[in-house]
Amino acid sequence: MGAILHPFDNMMQESVIYQDILQKGEQKEAFRFLNRLLNRRFGEIDSSIIERIRVLSTEQLEVLGEEFLSFSSVSDLIAWLEQNASS
Repeated sequence: MGAILHPFDNMMQESVIYQDILQKGEQKEAFRFLNRLLNRRFGEIDSSIIERIRVLSTEQLEVLGEEFLSFSSVSDLIAWLEQNASS
Protein backbone atom coordinates (compact mmCIF):
# COMPACT_ATOMS: atom_id res chain seq x y z
CA MET A 1 0.00 0.00 0.00
CA GLY A 2 1.57 3.31 -1.11
CA ALA A 3 1.80 6.42 0.97
CA ILE A 4 -0.78 9.10 0.41
CA LEU A 5 0.86 12.34 -0.63
CA HIS A 6 -0.55 15.52 0.75
CA PRO A 7 -0.87 18.37 -1.81
CA PHE A 8 1.65 20.33 0.27
CA ASP A 9 4.22 17.55 -0.23
CA ASN A 10 3.91 17.90 -4.02
CA MET A 11 4.31 21.67 -3.77
CA MET A 12 7.42 21.23 -1.64
CA GLN A 13 9.01 18.79 -4.07
CA GLU A 14 8.39 21.15 -6.97
CA SER A 15 9.68 24.29 -5.25
CA VAL A 16 12.94 25.86 -6.40
CA ILE A 17 14.19 26.17 -2.83
CA TYR A 18 13.51 22.50 -2.11
CA GLN A 19 15.33 21.47 -5.30
CA ASP A 20 18.26 23.73 -4.39
CA ILE A 21 18.53 22.12 -0.95
CA LEU A 22 18.52 18.66 -2.52
CA GLN A 23 21.21 19.61 -5.04
CA LYS A 24 23.42 21.13 -2.34
CA GLY A 25 23.04 17.95 -0.29
CA GLU A 26 24.01 15.81 -3.28
CA GLN A 27 27.04 18.00 -3.99
CA LYS A 28 28.13 17.86 -0.34
CA GLU A 29 27.88 14.06 -0.24
CA ALA A 30 29.71 13.70 -3.57
CA PHE A 31 32.51 15.93 -2.25
CA ARG A 32 32.78 14.03 1.04
CA PHE A 33 33.00 10.67 -0.72
CA LEU A 34 35.55 11.82 -3.29
CA ASN A 35 37.62 13.52 -0.60
CA ARG A 36 37.79 10.25 1.36
CA LEU A 37 38.88 8.38 -1.76
CA LEU A 38 41.56 10.93 -2.60
CA ASN A 39 42.92 10.92 0.95
CA ARG A 40 42.99 7.16 1.04
CA ARG A 41 44.90 6.96 -2.23
CA PHE A 42 47.27 9.92 -1.92
CA GLY A 43 47.34 10.72 1.79
CA GLU A 44 46.44 14.13 3.13
CA ILE A 45 45.98 16.58 0.28
CA ASP A 46 46.86 20.28 0.53
CA SER A 47 43.92 22.37 1.73
CA SER A 48 44.13 24.71 -1.29
CA ILE A 49 43.48 21.73 -3.59
CA ILE A 50 40.64 20.51 -1.38
CA GLU A 51 39.00 23.95 -1.56
CA ARG A 52 39.20 23.87 -5.36
CA ILE A 53 37.43 20.51 -5.31
CA ARG A 54 34.85 21.65 -2.74
CA VAL A 55 33.40 24.26 -5.13
CA LEU A 56 32.91 21.86 -8.05
CA SER A 57 29.37 21.06 -9.10
CA THR A 58 27.89 17.63 -8.48
CA GLU A 59 28.38 16.79 -12.17
CA GLN A 60 32.03 17.88 -12.08
CA LEU A 61 32.60 15.81 -8.93
CA GLU A 62 31.11 12.76 -10.63
CA VAL A 63 33.39 13.19 -13.65
CA LEU A 64 36.39 13.72 -11.37
CA GLY A 65 35.44 10.58 -9.47
CA GLU A 66 35.59 8.58 -12.69
CA GLU A 67 38.81 10.22 -13.90
CA PHE A 68 40.40 9.73 -10.47
CA LEU A 69 40.63 6.01 -11.19
CA SER A 70 43.34 6.68 -13.76
CA PHE A 71 45.36 9.15 -11.63
CA SER A 72 48.75 7.95 -10.45
CA SER A 73 49.64 11.02 -8.36
CA VAL A 74 48.31 14.27 -6.95
CA SER A 75 49.85 16.03 -9.95
CA ASP A 76 47.27 14.24 -12.14
CA LEU A 77 44.55 15.67 -9.90
CA ILE A 78 46.00 19.17 -10.17
CA ALA A 79 46.24 18.86 -13.97
CA TRP A 80 42.59 17.76 -14.11
CA LEU A 81 41.54 20.72 -11.98
CA GLU A 82 43.52 23.10 -14.22
CA GLN A 83 41.73 21.77 -17.30
CA ASN A 84 38.22 21.29 -15.92
CA ALA A 85 37.55 23.63 -13.01
CA SER A 86 36.76 27.25 -13.63
CA SER A 87 38.46 29.57 -11.18
